[in-house]
Amino acid sequence: MKTSNSFLLTLYTTLTILALTPQPSLSQSIIDQFYQCINLNSDLAVPFSSSFYSADNSSFSAVLESTAQNLRRLVPSVPKPLLIFTPFIENQVQATVTCTRALGLLLRVRSGGHDYEGLSYSSESKDEPFVLLDLSRLRSITVDPNEKTATLEQNATKILARWQQVADTIDEDLFLRVIIQRSKNTISNLYNAVFFGKAERLIRVMDESFPELGLKRKDCTEMSWIESIMYITGYPSGTPPETLLQGKSLFKNYFKAKSDYVMNAITEEGLEGLWTRLLDEETPLMILTPYGGMMSRIPEDETPFPHRKGVKYMIQYVTTWNDDKPESQARHMDWIRRVYNYMGPHVSMLPRQAYVNYRDLDLGMNKNGTSFIEAASWGARYFKDNFDRLVKVKTMVDKENFFRHEQSIPILPLMRERRSGKTVFH
Repeated sequence: MKTSNSFLLTLYTTLTILALTPQPSLSQSIIDQFYQCINLNSDLAVPFSSSFYSADNSSFSAVLESTAQNLRRLVPSVPKPLLIFTPFIENQVQATVTCTRALGLLLRVRSGGHDYEGLSYSSESKDEPFVLLDLSRLRSITVDPNEKTATLEQNATKILARWQQVADTIDEDLFLRVIIQRSKNTISNLYNAVFFGKAERLIRVMDESFPELGLKRKDCTEMSWIESIMYITGYPSGTPPETLLQGKSLFKNYFKAKSDYVMNAITEEGLEGLWTRLLDEETPLMILTPYGGMMSRIPEDETPFPHRKGVKYMIQYVTTWNDDKPESQARHMDWIRRVYNYMGPHVSMLPRQAYVNYRDLDLGMNKNGTSFIEAASWGARYFKDNFDRLVKVKTMVDKENFFRHEQSIPILPLMRERRSGKTVFH
C-alpha cells in the first residue's frame, strides 16, 4: 500500500509578528489586521485573498456549512467564526497561529468537519471571537484497491447475544459490526461486514465461529477495497471513489451522539429493555463496533487511545431530527440521555469510557478557561490514565493554553498559577 502524503505542522519557523492592539468590539478592524498579518507572515507568491471569508461575504455560509455534519451546531443561536481562512500552503497555517495569538483571538481548526459537537467550526462561548482555520485545501488521499469485502444481514436478539461472544475474538481478517435501527414497530439489526479474503474462506470462518447467522454464498458480494469503503460509508452502489476527494459530507442533519465501551456481554434481558427504549424514538441508531485483534495487543499507555485489552465492542448512540425547533432538539436530546442512563449498568465503569472522536459535551465542558479539575471528569473517560500524561505534554508545548476549546486538554494548575501570578488552585 502506498503511504498517504502527510501534513506536518511545525511551529519552529520564525515569523514576523505585528504590533497589534486588537479592539474586540471592532470586528472589521480585527479582520483587516488579521489579513495584514497573514500577508506579512506567509508566502506572497501564493495568492490567498480569495481564501478569507467574513460574515458579510456571500460565500461565508456555504464555506462554513461545506463540511459541517451536525446542523444542530449551525442554528443562529450557536456562535459562529469571526472569519474563515482556507490556506493553500503550510506557512499560511503557521502564520494563522501567530496572527490569531497576536490579536487575542481563539483558533478553531477544521479538517473534515467530523467533530460530533461541531467544536471545529463553532463555539459555546459568545464572548470570545474566533477564527476558523479550514484545512480543506491541504489534503491528499492515496488508496489501495487490492483488498476484498463481503456483506451480510440478519436480525434477532439471540443472534446479537451470540455476536457479542465472538465480536472481539473472531478471525482477524473479518470486521463484523452491527447497525441497529427502528423499522416501523420493530427493531432491525443489520450485520455489516468487511472481510479481507475470498467469500469461500469467509463462509468457513462463519460456519466455525458464528453459524447462528446462517451466512450463505449468495449473501456475499466481492469487491475491491475502495469499493468496500464506498459501501460501508453509505454511498449508493456505483458511486465513483473519486467522490471521496470532494471532501463533502454524505449526511447532514441535526443530531446528537454518545458512546460507550462494553467489557462484558449484555444479557438478553438487558437487550430486550434496550429495544423497548429504542421504540420510543422516531429515528434511533446504534452502531456496535467490534474491538479485539491488534487493538487489544497494543498496551493502553502506548498511545493516547486507551481502549484496548478487555474491550469487546464500542457502542455509538445517535438520534437525528429534521428541523431547528427548540422543542424538537429538547425531545431528542432527552431521549438519548435516557437511553444512555439505562445502559450504565451494562457498560464500562470507573470510569465509564467514551470515544473522543464521538465527542460528547454532556460529559463536561471547560468554562472560562480550561480547569484541570473540570477537565479530569471527561478526560478520564476519553483517555483513562493517559489523561495525566497528556496534561503534562500540553503544559510543556502550550504553556499559554492557546490551543483550547470546550473539551481541550488543560495545562497543569501550577503552570497556570505561575502565568497569572495567582496562588489559587484550579
